[in-house]
Amino acid sequence: MSTRPRNRRQLIVEAAGKVFSERGYHAASMEQIATDVGITAAALYRHFPGKYDLFRECANLLIDHLLEAVSGLPDDADLERVLRTIAELTVDHRSYGGIYRWESRYLSAEDLGEIRVKVDRVVRRVVAAAGGAPDPSAEERLRAVAALGAIGSITTHHATMARRRLVDLLAEAALRVIATDVTTTPPPGPGRTHPVEESPASRTRSAEILAAAIPLFARDGFANVTLGHIAEVVGVAPSALYRHYPSKVDILAAACLQAATMLDLSVREALRDPGDATAAVGALARAYVGYSFRHHLLTQVGTAEIAGLPEPLRTPLIRAQREHVAVWEDHLLAARDDLDPRSARVLVHAGLGVVAESGRLLHWGDGNEETVTVLLMRALGL
Repeated sequence: MSTRPRNRRQLIVEAAGKVFSERGYHAASMEQIATDVGITAAALYRHFPGKYDLFRECANLLIDHLLEAVSGLPDDADLERVLRTIAELTVDHRSYGGIYRWESRYLSAEDLGEIRVKVDRVVRRVVAAAGGAPDPSAEERLRAVAALGAIGSITTHHATMARRRLVDLLAEAALRVIATDVTTTPPPGPGRTHPVEESPASRTRSAEILAAAIPLFARDGFANVTLGHIAEVVGVAPSALYRHYPSKVDILAAACLQAATMLDLSVREALRDPGDATAAVGALARAYVGYSFRHHLLTQVGTAEIAGLPEPLRTPLIRAQREHVAVWEDHLLAARDDLDPRSARVLVHAGLGVVAESGRLLHWGDGNEETVTVLLMRALGL
C-alpha cells in the first residue's frame, strides 16, 4: 500500500515551477504538472484551487527561501557568507528560480507588490553585509541588485559544473560587483558604441506592426495580446494585419528575429577594430549595454516569449542566442587565461544578468549605460 509523501505540496510546487519556467504561464497546464508529480489532476486541485494559485506560490518559492536563509544568518555575517548563502540556494533552485524574473507580468499587482517587498529585504541584507546604511543609497542599491543579478543568471541557462565551483564563480562575481566604485572606474576599450538602428527604409507597415506589438507583448504577455489590440495601435483593421503576418505567432517570431539580428549587428560593429583581448570584451560590453538600454522591450520579448514559439521557429533563435554567448566566451577566454570554457560561459551569463537587473532598477534610463558597463566588466573579472 502506497503512502502519500508528507512533502507532496512542496513536490507539486517544485514540479510546477519547472513547467512554468520551461513553457511559460499560459502554456503550462495543470494536467501536465499533475503528471510530472505522479498524481491525478483532481488530486492537484485539492492542493491548489486553480493554476494562478499554484503559479503565485511558485513565483514566491525562491525569494521565500532566500529571505528565510539570509534572515537566519547572524547579524555580523560578512558579505561573502551572505552572498554564498544566496548563491547556494539559487543554484539548488535554478530550474525554477527564474519564474519571477520573466513571468511576473502575469501576477496581480498585489501579489507582485508582496514579492517586491521580499526582494527589497534581501537587497537590504546584502547592503548591510557590505557595510551600507539601513536605508541604502541609490548606488548601494544598484550594486546589490547587480550582484544579485549575477547570481540569479544561473536560472537562465543550463551550463553545468560541480556545485561548489559554480557557487564559487557566482559568489566571487557578485563580490566583485559589490566592491565596484562605479563613479571612478572607466571600462576599457574604445568610446561609447551606439547600437545599430533600423534604417528609415525599414519603417514599412510590417515594421509599424512590430513596433506596436512589441510593447504590448512586453507589458501584457503574448498570450494576452490580440490582433485587435495590435491593429488598434497601428490604426488599421485587424484584417489588414494578415497581409503582412499570417498569425500572431508570426509577429512574435519576427520580433524575436529582429532582436537577434540587431544584437548581432551591434556586436559585429563593436568588434570591427577592438584592440587587445580586454578591450574587445570592453567593446562587447558597451555594445550589449547600449543595445539593451535602447531596445529593452525588444530584448524582454525576445527572451521571455521565445518558449511560446513553435519549434521550427524557436530553434534558430535559440541557436542565435548560443552563438552570441559563444562570442563572449571566446573573447573572455582570450582576456583571462585562468578560465576554462565552462567557467567563462557561467561568467558571461552572470555579466548579462547584471545588465538585466541593473537596467530594470534604473528603468533603462539614459545616462546609466557607462555605469552598467563597468558593473558588467567587474562581473567578468576584468
